[in-house]
Amino acid sequence: MKRIFALALAATLSSAAYAAPETYVLEQNHTKPRFEYNHMGYSIQLSRFDTAEGKITIDRAAKTGSVDVTIDAKSVNTGSTQFNEHIQGADFLDTEMFPTITFKSNKVKFDGVKVASVDGNLTIKGITKPVTLTVISFMCMPHPMMKKDACGATATAKVKRSDFDMGKYAPLVGDEVTLTIPVESIKQ
Repeated sequence: MKRIFALALAATLSSAAYAAPETYVLEQNHTKPRFEYNHMGYSIQLSRFDTAEGKITIDRAAKTGSVDVTIDAKSVNTGSTQFNEHIQGADFLDTEMFPTITFKSNKVKFDGVKVASVDGNLTIKGITKPVTLTVISFMCMPHPMMKKDACGATATAKVKRSDFDMGKYAPLVGDEVTLTIPVESIKQ
């Protein structure tokens, strides 16, 4: 009888632990937000930000969570030092006045046990707009090298540059920008 009680207690405690929110910190080497846009009809240009930080909190049993990402706008990487400086100027990111880009969630939506989308607020150049990130991949498992639990995801959204006071050269240079945020995070 004591053994059955001990097993029942252990099962209850382990399911309670599973139901608790878990916090994961973004791993910077594998979290490189990127953006792409149409360049005068010639090509789709792809650039990224080299530095981002933040955290993800998730409760898979309750199907709730939150996402908080801060991107260093000065870490923009187009592959050209001259173009990086151009993008950081007042016509676009204006990194002197606004050194960060932020995304803060207000709702995480699930499809079964996986995160399907994240609604939140994107702030660029001090302008905040609602954005839904569509999660195209999501997985949590023990990290084979770090020996800790980890979660990873890739999420995308389409936004307009002009909504964030960055519409110079539109429509010649596409106003619509596809944001892709790949993240890998380690449990705290």
